[in-house]
Order: sequence, then C-alpha cells, then structure tokens
Amino acid sequence: MMEYFKGAKGSWIWLILRVYVGIQWINGGWHKITGDTPFDASGFLKGGIAKIIPPVDPAAAAKFKPITAAWWGNFLQDFALPNVKLFNFLVPWGELLVGLALIFGFATIFAAVMGALMNFAFLMTGSTSSNPYLFALQFIIVAAGGAYAGYIGVDYYFRPMYRNFMAKLFGGKEATAKATA
Repeated sequence: MMEYFKGAKGSWIWLILRVYVGIQWINGGWHKITGDTPFDASGFLKGGIAKIIPPVDPAAAAKFKPITAAWWGNFLQDFALPNVKLFNFLVPWGELLVGLALIFGFATIFAAVMGALMNFAFLMTGSTSSNPYLFALQFIIVAAGGAYAGYIGVDYYFRPMYRNFMAKLFGGKEATAKATA
C-alpha cells in the first residue's frame, strides 16, 4: 500500500493535500499583509509570555498552571518581543511564501517543514486553532510523501537541477531521475 503513496500514481494525493494546506497558509498570510491595520505580533507574544509567569496575587498564583514551557517563554521574552518588528515581517510573509511554495510544489519538503516549524512555534506560544491539524498534515507530506510530494509541481523540474548543481559543487554524481526518494 505504501508503494502507491511513494510513486507517481499517488502524487495526486500529495497535490490535493499540498494545495489545501497551501491555501490555509496563503489565507493567513494574505490577511496579515493586506489588512486594514498593520500586523502586530506583540499582543500574541505578550499573551504567550503571560502563560508562563504566575500572577502576583498569592491566591491566584497557587492556582496558576503554566501552559507555555519556561524556556519558550524566555525565548519570547528575551528575543522575540524585543525583535517584534522582525517577527511582524517574517510571520505574514513566511505564511504567504510557504502557501505559494506548497501550492506550486516548489521546494515542497522545505516549505512543509517551514510551515510545520511555524505551527510548532504558534502551538508553543499557546495558540491552538488550526495549528495542530496543519502541523499533522505537513508532517504527513514530509514523512509519507517525501520526494513525490512535489512530483506534480515545480519540484519535478527543480529537484534534478538542484541535485546536479550540488553534485558539481561537491563532486558527486549527477541526478538522472526527475523525482527519486
């Protein structure tokens, strides 16, 4: 059964899955880029930080259960929040580019991994929404789809060119197959 998913015949499944996930990413990124107000991640980051710091009131602090890991909260507080302008740029454009790459099947595995990384970051910050199932779908694209995830797409042509470039660069043998695992 797995042979079907790892071959050219099963690439239609990966196309449908890729396009679905890509549309979700484009939808999220496009609204952040073209919205009436500029995208600002500071509220989201502050919310994530608040999920690790117990309240000042001793009674409330006793009932407090942190949702975010302390090391992640430290990352948010010490790096992400001071550099919020960088994240205000990276998040919407990253979402849009991941979506486009998945839809067109360009650098499919890389795009799915970057999308999963964003979903992981959103989950760690305490936001569920669509993140768990998008993370799972991207994991499936990478783990089960592999090289054939982008077979119907730009990767069909791009992967051999990339492999040949790397072979020339590092002295390996050139790629002959369009899509191989």
